[in-house]
Amino acid sequence: MALLKNSLRALLMYQPFWRAILVLSAVAIVFLATTSEPYPIPSAPSDKLNHILAFIQLTIVTRLAWPELSRLWIAPGMMLFGFAIELTQAQLPYRDFSLLDLAADAVGTAIGLLPCALLFSRKTA
Repeated sequence: MALLKNSLRALLMYQPFWRAILVLSAVAIVFLATTSEPYPIPSAPSDKLNHILAFIQLTIVTRLAWPELSRLWIAPGMMLFGFAIELTQAQLPYRDFSLLDLAADAVGTAIGLLPCALLFSRKTA
C-alpha cells in the first residue's frame, strides 16, 4: 500500500506530465469550441455542463502543472482563456459569444480550485 501511495504522490508531483496534459486539454477544448462538426466524443446533454466540466479539469491540471502558482493567478487565467474562446466563437458564423458560457467557466474554475486547495494545503510527510 505504501508503494502505491508513493507512486501516486510521485505522479501528482511530476509537473512535466501535467504540463503536457494541460496543453493537450487546451488544444482539445479549443478544437471542440470552434468546430462546426458534431462532437467526436461523448458530451454532456447541456452545453453549460460541458463548460463546467472542461474548466474543472483545466483548473485542476493547471494547479498540478504549477503547484506554486497562486489561485489568484489561476482563476483570472482560466477566465481569460474562456473569454478568448468566446471572442473566437463570436467571429465564427456557426458560433456565438455567450456570457452564460463565461459564467459556467467561472463555476467550473471555482469548483476546480476546491480539491486543489485540499490537495496542496497539506504538507506531505
